[in-house]
Amino acid sequence: MTERIRERIGIAGSGAIACGLARLAGPGSVLVWARSASSAEAATSEIGDGARVVTDLSELGDCTFVIESVVEDLDAKSKLIADLREHLGDDAILATTTSSLSIEELASASGRPSRFVGLHVFNPVEKMPLVELVFPADADDDTRARSEVLCEMLGKTAVEVPDTPGFVVNRLLFPLLFNAVRLMGEHDLAPETVDACMKLGAGHPMGPLRLLDLVGLDVAASIGDQIGVEVPARVRELIEAGRLGKKSGAGFYDY
Repeated sequence: MTERIRERIGIAGSGAIACGLARLAGPGSVLVWARSASSAEAATSEIGDGARVVTDLSELGDCTFVIESVVEDLDAKSKLIADLREHLGDDAILATTTSSLSIEELASASGRPSRFVGLHVFNPVEKMPLVELVFPADADDDTRARSEVLCEMLGKTAVEVPDTPGFVVNRLLFPLLFNAVRLMGEHDLAPETVDACMKLGAGHPMGPLRLLDLVGLDVAASIGDQIGVEVPARVRELIEAGRLGKKSGAGFYDY
């Protein structure tokens, strides 16, 4: 990484991606908004001393680059993005970490499409080098340049991709992950068996069932719905049972 980020970064959200970004930005470089006092307490514990966590959205008003990072739901993201626009300065850039939703729709909700960008950051944030960079049609040159610089300063490789459901990675990845679930069910295979085959035979760092657990089965189902890929019944059943993956303590595996 070259020099420390000069943007005043705000992160609207307190989940895994939000906290990972806050840790990457470094001490004193970022302000994190959490929806509730309990979420703020959890985020503070997760991030450590690297960021200040607040519960008043207006406190992000002095930030020059604000990244929305809440649940993968169009209505929830659109509402928060619309709320954020009331607090931001004219030069501030508003970003979203969506992994599958339309950047054009979210840019429209922002009321400032020229100052909007999609930053699809991957989990775990500190380890995954890629950011899929997605611009709405109206994004101006300053937004494009500053977004690329931000990714570089965070130590990421930015690759510009089209605004298509699931972008590139998830569009290709999730059919494979869901096929692994179906194959496991059809032949009564253990998750460990499927994962070992893909790790040892295809060189994947993590097997497909373990990866689904890491992503979160609820998030995976949402992505599948967005990109038009059938979500296996087994995934829906696990979600219904509260087994959302690693974050809930159980999914295909127990944690």
